[in-house]
Amino acid sequence: MLKFTNLSLRRGPRELLHDVNITIHNGQKVGITGSNGVGKSSVFALILGHLHADAGDIFIPKNLVMAHVAQETPALDTTAIEYVLDGDIQLRKLEQDIKKAEENNQGETLAHLYSEMEAIDGYTANSRAATLLSGLGFSTEQEDFEVKQFSGGWRMRLNLAQALMCRSDILLLDEPTNHLDLDAVIWLEAWLKNYKGTLLLISHDRDFLDNVADQIAHIEHQGITLYSGNYSAFEVRRAEYLATQQSAYEKQQREVQHMQKFVERFKAKATKAKQAQSRVKALERMELIAPAHVDSPFNFKFRHADKMPNPLVTLVDTSIGYNNQALLSKVKLTIHPGDRIGLLGHNGAGKSTLIKLLSGELDILDGKHIPAKELNIGYFAQHQLEQLDFEASPLLHLQRIDSKATESDLRKYLGGFAFNNDMATDPVAPLSGGEKARLVLALVVYQKPNLLLLDEPTNHLDLEMRHALTIAMQEFEGAMIIVSHDRHLLRTVTDNFLLVANGRVVEFDGSLEDYRAWLSEQAKSVVASAGNITEEISAGSGDGQNKKQLRQQSAEKRKLLKPLQNKLKKLEKQMEELTSSKESLEEKLADNDIYSEANKDTLKSILEEQGLVDNNLQQVEMDWLEVSEELESA
Repeated sequence: MLKFTNLSLRRGPRELLHDVNITIHNGQKVGITGSNGVGKSSVFALILGHLHADAGDIFIPKNLVMAHVAQETPALDTTAIEYVLDGDIQLRKLEQDIKKAEENNQGETLAHLYSEMEAIDGYTANSRAATLLSGLGFSTEQEDFEVKQFSGGWRMRLNLAQALMCRSDILLLDEPTNHLDLDAVIWLEAWLKNYKGTLLLISHDRDFLDNVADQIAHIEHQGITLYSGNYSAFEVRRAEYLATQQSAYEKQQREVQHMQKFVERFKAKATKAKQAQSRVKALERMELIAPAHVDSPFNFKFRHADKMPNPLVTLVDTSIGYNNQALLSKVKLTIHPGDRIGLLGHNGAGKSTLIKLLSGELDILDGKHIPAKELNIGYFAQHQLEQLDFEASPLLHLQRIDSKATESDLRKYLGGFAFNNDMATDPVAPLSGGEKARLVLALVVYQKPNLLLLDEPTNHLDLEMRHALTIAMQEFEGAMIIVSHDRHLLRTVTDNFLLVANGRVVEFDGSLEDYRAWLSEQAKSVVASAGNITEEISAGSGDGQNKKQLRQQSAEKRKLLKPLQNKLKKLEKQMEELTSSKESLEEKLADNDIYSEANKDTLKSILEEQGLVDNNLQQVEMDWLEVSEELESA
């Protein structure tokens, strides 16, 4: 249990928290939300003992094991898997004690230590560490790479794996999805659902919060308010609360009407395609919670492009790669104004490579790349944050783009991205990652693009900025291609998906839920292939006697595997039933009448049931993956 009593915290002259009283119970999974700068990370620093309260108390029971993700990783010679194993402190201590007892020939002590090792599943530690690395996107070969061989983003994944390896009572995760692709996010989500301890999670990914958190701790106005339920439930309750504030009523109504226009427009345009229908549903839900965002500090729109050629870009049998090695081949793609495309695929499959080609950062190896003469690209990627002039101000960055604009107009524009007063004229260097990302987006938006290329645009952005970006992208008239692990963004701004896999780029006819199922099928295929290879080797080995022994061994093995195979079939049946329930609930949510005031209670009930079904589906999928791994190992 964690308990804050009359707690206040200052950072410099600013009071972040004032007289806070909250209790977090064992086993709860708490999402911590609030705009950038309100003190979310400072709460973690308090819990870890890196900061001390200016008033009040924080109670943490003694002997609790806490795990958190280190923000720095030295250039170590240690292999990746050994680095992850270091997260299990109890395991490492036992290993040292066993080594010492062996050297001193202490038989009785060794017997006791071996028993302890078995009790903590120490003999499966390597397998658990390998599972963590695989889930976070590392290949089997990379397990033996030295830590210093990995880039910064991959080292952060190693730090995350090390934190998950720790047998912790409390796990603190601060934006854990920032350095992950969508596949790894889905895997981490399932892992955290299965975590038995208390989880405190800072995240600006609403789908991730929805699927993991059962409590929301929202920080604003120097206080922390605990809400039961996931992030969607919190938004509804916050919208209801704000609706009672008369001063916000008119602004709320404008925001609701704004969203209603989007819903009606895209409902009329939407085809029968699953993703287009999914987008309509997502917009309808945004309409419901629009009042929860009336006090957002962000307000901006994409400026109209000067020219809108059609098509914007064409790729004909294009090969793309590095060092004359094609990563993608025979790519055929024509991008028209109004296209809204999300890229799906495993890490390393070539999503960012395709974006780089379209942006002009990469040349083709073969085929044709035909950009329109009036093509104006707005490109956002994480490396562009480091290409900002850190000595220049946000205002100066804009003045370099448009020297004819007045300072007043540019300041007003920057205000829409919350760069107000001195923030507009101070150097960029001290800005946080989120603030730098906001500035890069502001520069992209200002330049009137007709093609948007967005590679993980929401990393470091808080929930309010993500919401504002989503609203702005609804009005964007050009084409957009997006790589993102933020499923809410993908649902609300894309109309179709392209799957980048096996060296090809093909249309993916389905929704994000279908993509999750595709990932499961891929995992199942790997297990089946491994089984077929084993059977082929057994069938072709040895003479008659050996073959007889092998057949007997194979029969025994099948007998042992039968319970696992039956369990797998049972889980697959549960997955089918839960998926059917999920689709039925989504059909109900697609009905316009459900969003009326008269059906408010029914809507809440459906959303709660949907959350329960989602949670159960997540757990069953996690169990399915574990059983599949057992079968593969066997």
